[in-house]
Amino acid sequence: MDPYGLRRVVSPRGALPQAAAVLDPRLPLGEDELSIDVEALNVDAASFRQLEAAAGGDPARIAAAVEAIVRERGKLHNPVTGSGGVLVGRVREVGPRHPAAGALAPGDRVATLVSLTLTPLLLESVRAVLPALERVECRGTAVLFATGLAARLPGDLPEQVALSALDVCGAPALVARHARPGMRVLVIGAGKSGALVCAQARESLGGRGEVVAADRSAAALEAVARAGGCDRAVRLDATDAAAAAAAAGGPYDLVVNCASVPGTEMASILPVRPGGTVIFFSMATSFTAAALGAEGVGRDALLVVGNGYVPGHAELTLDLLRRRPALRAFFEERHAR
Repeated sequence: MDPYGLRRVVSPRGALPQAAAVLDPRLPLGEDELSIDVEALNVDAASFRQLEAAAGGDPARIAAAVEAIVRERGKLHNPVTGSGGVLVGRVREVGPRHPAAGALAPGDRVATLVSLTLTPLLLESVRAVLPALERVECRGTAVLFATGLAARLPGDLPEQVALSALDVCGAPALVARHARPGMRVLVIGAGKSGALVCAQARESLGGRGEVVAADRSAAALEAVARAGGCDRAVRLDATDAAAAAAAAGGPYDLVVNCASVPGTEMASILPVRPGGTVIFFSMATSFTAAALGAEGVGRDALLVVGNGYVPGHAELTLDLLRRRPALRAFFEERHAR
């Protein structure tokens, strides 16, 4: 058994797959591994924005950059942002000792719930790049280790809606642990993770407290407000920490950073009350800047790294979409085709 996929690490030896520079996706499937015929990569927001900017918005150049990263590293692990995304495809083969043996079968359509930064990936071709969806349609093969998670795509939701929500399903699930009735909650970033976090925070508050959405885009804030995810929306630039904190008001019991741009750490820390909690879900976060920044302004706050895995996170997120038609509409407008 090799539950963490150590045998696929090419360099440096001894590293786990996520931290490794290069993986080998070509090895024969192990008894505790699962292979997937890949149909599309849902690139995380921070990574896609960086690739798009570097390519001048040209889809062909974005495709070439993705192919180059995967060819060099054996996985989609953006060397600039350090992030990846998730994939969708059909199960090709399930090793007899993989935990999903018996639960998943060849042909099942699945989305992975672990990052592409640790998923061995072999690309045959890129068919299309869809910038509006942060999606790369392709042909290839991926491998999940025994510790890798995948969810069967539900039949009652559009595929791209479910995939986009599953890509960030750790965010609302962790917020469900921290948000309590009576709290004031600030959510920075009004994209898909921000919309889910706002919706979960409102459910957790149970009508007692306040959820404030913040973003520099008026259109994004209007969309989250229409989705019923916030009590109030504030337009601000989170890269300007002092001005953003003043605009956001406060203090807040819980601040959740879902921004997809760097330099927003202090805009999350300044508005939190002493003893409050800041959760960073953005892969653009510098955790050094957050820790040293909080120390520098004398802010006694719990800083939480948003772990993409929380038990039950996929079910919780899909159920949010099912229970909240306005939230589902938010995702359908942006991610369904």
